[in-house]
Amino acid sequence: MDSNVKEMENKPWLSQYPPGIPANIDIDKYENMVDFVNECIQKFGDLPAFENMGKRLTYKQLGKLSDQFGAYLHSRGLKPGDKIALMMPNLLQFPIALIGCLKAGLTVVNTNPLYTPREMKHQFVDSDVKAIVIADNFAANLQKILGDTSINTIILTSIGEMLGIKGSLVNFVVKRVKRMVPKYDLPNTVTFKDALATGKKFKINDFENRSDHVIVHQYTGGTTGVAKGAMLTNKNLIANMLQIKAWLGGGIDEGKEIVLTPLPLYHIFAFTVNCMAMMSYGALNVLVTNPRDLPKLVGEFTKNKISIFTGVNTLFNALIQNEAFQNLDFSSLKIVVGGGMAVQTAVSQKWKAITGTTLSEGYGLTEAAPVVTTNPIDGSARLGSIGLPIPSTDVRIADENGNVLPAGEVGELQVKGPQVMKGYYNKFKETEDMIKDGWLCTGDIATMDADGYFRIVDRKKDMILVSGFNVYPNEIEDVIAQHPKVLEVAAIGIPDEKSGEVVKVCVVKDDKSLTEDEVKNYCRENMTGYKVPKVVEFRDDLPKTNVGKILRRVLKEENSN
Repeated sequence: MDSNVKEMENKPWLSQYPPGIPANIDIDKYENMVDFVNECIQKFGDLPAFENMGKRLTYKQLGKLSDQFGAYLHSRGLKPGDKIALMMPNLLQFPIALIGCLKAGLTVVNTNPLYTPREMKHQFVDSDVKAIVIADNFAANLQKILGDTSINTIILTSIGEMLGIKGSLVNFVVKRVKRMVPKYDLPNTVTFKDALATGKKFKINDFENRSDHVIVHQYTGGTTGVAKGAMLTNKNLIANMLQIKAWLGGGIDEGKEIVLTPLPLYHIFAFTVNCMAMMSYGALNVLVTNPRDLPKLVGEFTKNKISIFTGVNTLFNALIQNEAFQNLDFSSLKIVVGGGMAVQTAVSQKWKAITGTTLSEGYGLTEAAPVVTTNPIDGSARLGSIGLPIPSTDVRIADENGNVLPAGEVGELQVKGPQVMKGYYNKFKETEDMIKDGWLCTGDIATMDADGYFRIVDRKKDMILVSGFNVYPNEIEDVIAQHPKVLEVAAIGIPDEKSGEVVKVCVVKDDKSLTEDEVKNYCRENMTGYKVPKVVEFRDDLPKTNVGKILRRVLKEENSN
């Protein structure tokens, strides 16, 4: 049998690929991410690379400043392989720091700036973080846990630091008017600008930078509820970037695209798709610092002729309800991609009606750097599906015993490809459980159509998905169980029109005086906002198995009736 015919039988999705999209990519095109970035900087030098609040940075400037930042890190005694946390919203400082860290051979630990001190401590201790670049808005939280970490290099930045003259006004409003920077006292800090200035006096030391070197620790929740650092290598991130580029095919004009990026760059979706893949085209990336400020977000469509836009269902839904957005000129908008959470059919339909552009849904996970499948961008997207596996990616549906299931059968979605992570940092057992014989076992329940389109039937059994963020019940329960007035607790997800799901907790009191507000306030002190329960139900007892394990499934069934 002809090898191409056999491949089509094993991978029916290849027959659905739009013209021009290859079955495979050249995963050896770049040895490391630094080679790729340097090529982009050289090729697109004077073109604008990033914009934030009206201030632009060219590819050449990005190259120069990231060199200075990398040299500064080496001058502070940081060595290739050391871990550095980046903790800030979308600012010009992010791509400069990110690329500077990569050029210095450091491993980037992307950190959600909304994390509480407890969450920060876990991540920094788990990864043995030695340095951090942090926006001063969050410095007070770092102060609370600094002594428990190995961090000895602290680079502070402010929202307006790289915005020129406008930056002084921005910082005045942030600090004095809105009072968004709590008081802090951190030792031996340096500002981002001072780090860049000092870096001019030094050079980046030579080091070996192989394709299998880990360059990013991207933290993800797990069924245990403990956040784990997915080790992503040069190869993983380069492969996914090239896979995305191959999928976009000839639909993009080099040096002419303007990408709107409301999703945070510390999130793996924006990190790989918006930052890396779009750099390969010499695109201008417009960074949105606060995507919750809808008027300003809509304003970016007016200021720039946005041609590419990525987001999550909740953001698309908010925009289509916005009158100013409905009246925009969308003639320049070509590609819109939704990920992070399921895109609702009603939202896709309204989006198409308003903008004239198809909202293409994809699927990915942190452990796959992240993109696994996506719908075609040529207008043939299939509503309700997560699309087709991208080039050089194999996807299968397997039963509980690992047997591969035919089209139409429901089972676990498993992935194999060059984008699959090296493993979880310092977690051998969890890695073994997740990757079996080279297949990444996602835990997501799905089915494949006969022609190769995939559909998610159900998510990981107990995971709660709030506006695209994974929330794991064990973490919620572990926190609430520490409250002195709580006897037992179970956390589940319940449907919500705005965010897809919200957290509900069922609590058995140990002290009858316990109130709903006490539970929520305790959670706010210990968890990021999206993890805080929106619904608290007090019960006399919780359903359990005969060995005492709480049956979340029963609670979910009760809430669905």
